[in-house]
Amino acid sequence: MSASALAQDDGETVTSGAVRPCTWCGTEVEADAAADEVFCCSGCESAARIVQGAGLDSYFQRRDAHPPRPDGLPTSGWDRIPRVALADGLVEATLHVDGLRCAACTWVTERVMLDAPGVVEAHVSYGTGAARVRWDPRQGDLAEALTRVRRLGYRPRAVQDAQVDDKDMLLRLGVAAFATGNVMMIAAAVYLGWFSGMGEGYTRLFQWISLVLATPVALYSAAPFYRGAWEGLKVRVLHMDLPIALAVGGVYAHGLYATLRGMDGWLDSMTMLVMLLLVGRVLEQRGRRRAAEAAQALAAEAPATARRVTPTGVEEVAASELRPGDRVEVGAGEEVATDGHVLSGQGRLQVGLLTGESEPVPVAPGRPVVAGAVLVEGHLLVEVDAPASDSLLARMADMLRDAASRPPQPSAADRLAPWFVGLTLVVGLASLVGWSLLGDVGHAIEITVAVLVVACPCALALSTPLSAHAGLGAAARRGLLLRGGDAVRRAALVDLVALDKTGTLTWGRPRVVVADDAVLRIAAGIERGSVHPIARAIVDEAQARGIPLPLGAAIVEVPGQGIQGEVDGRVHAVRGAGAAGVVEVVEHPGQPGERVVGRIHLRDRIRDDVRLAVGGLRRAGIRVALVTGDHPDVAAEIARQAGIDEVLAALSPTDKASWIAARRAEGHRVMFVGDGVNDGPALAEADVGVAMGHGAASSVLVADGILVGGQIPALRAGLVAARAAARVSRVSMYRSVAYNVLAVGFAVAGLVNPLVAAVLMPLSSALVISGALSVERKVRRELAP
Repeated sequence: MSASALAQDDGETVTSGAVRPCTWCGTEVEADAAADEVFCCSGCESAARIVQGAGLDSYFQRRDAHPPRPDGLPTSGWDRIPRVALADGLVEATLHVDGLRCAACTWVTERVMLDAPGVVEAHVSYGTGAARVRWDPRQGDLAEALTRVRRLGYRPRAVQDAQVDDKDMLLRLGVAAFATGNVMMIAAAVYLGWFSGMGEGYTRLFQWISLVLATPVALYSAAPFYRGAWEGLKVRVLHMDLPIALAVGGVYAHGLYATLRGMDGWLDSMTMLVMLLLVGRVLEQRGRRRAAEAAQALAAEAPATARRVTPTGVEEVAASELRPGDRVEVGAGEEVATDGHVLSGQGRLQVGLLTGESEPVPVAPGRPVVAGAVLVEGHLLVEVDAPASDSLLARMADMLRDAASRPPQPSAADRLAPWFVGLTLVVGLASLVGWSLLGDVGHAIEITVAVLVVACPCALALSTPLSAHAGLGAAARRGLLLRGGDAVRRAALVDLVALDKTGTLTWGRPRVVVADDAVLRIAAGIERGSVHPIARAIVDEAQARGIPLPLGAAIVEVPGQGIQGEVDGRVHAVRGAGAAGVVEVVEHPGQPGERVVGRIHLRDRIRDDVRLAVGGLRRAGIRVALVTGDHPDVAAEIARQAGIDEVLAALSPTDKASWIAARRAEGHRVMFVGDGVNDGPALAEADVGVAMGHGAASSVLVADGILVGGQIPALRAGLVAARAAARVSRVSMYRSVAYNVLAVGFAVAGLVNPLVAAVLMPLSSALVISGALSVERKVRRELAP
């Protein structure tokens, strides 16, 4: 084994005084310069040995941030982690892991758990911290796997025990907002006093009040930026938090010095900067939990209990206890507990979960059923084919959780930050050294502070979020609500829009398109008491045409076969005509004199503005495809009416997600638009998922945007707004860089004094704000007829 050194806090005295970072957590310690490895404590050494012992040495090259320092090993609360027994004898647990700082943290956590006795599967989400573990209880237990994770410095716990980071950030934002409002008003009074005259006593009073108000902003509200800067420095990474921390700290220090000397400071600019940046942090944090919430909502679609049929009778059991081969009863209005097939009985099942289609389908012995499907009418005896944990619904929820693992795309400002930060620090240091050599150290410090202030990346840090939020507003005013700046940036790159059919391109319910009045009158008289969607469509059309509805008698409805009754003294039946979307009205059904009176054609009509919207998308250079679970013939007809050339029909929810993944692998940026529970995996897989405003709760939760009112043309308007925001963001970023180069140059030359620097800093942000305001004008101009 290679030599290692342990810091003095574990009782071992180190004679060689070299300062080196701990191999595990990065804490600087004095250690033997010749040692291959250095550890600050026995906990870090133990964590490193666990990783090395598992053959995971590549973790140290993969990581881009040090893990937290291991502390004690509390296990309280692990008993609250829910465990589910699976059909194959394994046990599954879902939990939350805190302290993950990079993708390598996820990788090493998974592999350390897999190395624990009995663990056969472990998955940790980088995006949400959610973890799923499966193990064989005959070979090991969960506590052993979690103890290994805890020794690495990460903190596993029950999902319900997870802390909500918003509380801390919102409190910091509240403090910053309160102080900023008051400091800005005081600053306005002081500035006006320059022209109208203000007594020195009042000026000094206002300066001290501003300092008191700004102190908690600088020391408390801005703490996340200091922490981020320090964490980056520890792992030798320069990012945007560093110049922000330097500027905030420098401006506050100057404000303290200026107040003590009776001079004007720049505390108003500092408090406003911190407040705006914290707003962006809060919005980002709230967006990270959306996929996890969607997966939970989707899992909640399945019933918790089922009525299992046994040789001794019927018993109510938890859905998780069902095993393949069990038989369950499903009555009208109940949901199917897990996937299976019908043994006996008939009825109509709402299977929108699988196909997205609103019309219930007839089911009979031998037909498959899925968890979460609702039996509209009838009674079924179902044999279980898969446990609840392996149902279609559970697999869809798993896909949503996996999609949450995708980290957000870095913005251009994020990529530019390391170079900008490095140059800023070099220039600041050079200014300090250069002017000090000229003999005036006090003047050198003043110039250095001015350099750091004018170089503060206020405009650069605000260029992307301000333009993105301008794009959010422009898209929202036209009917597309995107959930955040990251969604706007991704929408600006979309070159392929995939549209679901039912409820998206169409109204989601059948309507009569062809029928004679006489035929429609007879059918409406029979169907007027039925709740079937086709019956509702026939009655609605008859009422729309002003046809008096006859009173039917002796109505008999047979699920899956049709309905019959007496109208005008003769027996008629309304039944399927053998073709999709066609029913026929038959006189004297089942008798020698049976004859077809006429046929009624029904279709799920496309929305009136679909063709116009598709044309607008295609003119913008965007490829449009119809992706649906419906019958190929129906899908082809809807696509023809909408003007869509590319059609993919009869796709399951997983097929849709796989198709989108394949297009993304080809380099396309895909937007998917859908409305049903079954669209959740596709919405999560797409670069930008958009749910219809009337869609299922789980689809709305997982989506990056919501189409309000079902106005399809809002898609093009939203994409135009996103592209306009992206262009403005690039221009603002270039302006910000140009401003910083010029301002820093003047500051280094000694041409920018503290007063000018205080004025230039908000002016640079004003340029970014003016650019963001231009987004709306650009969108109006591009959408103008």
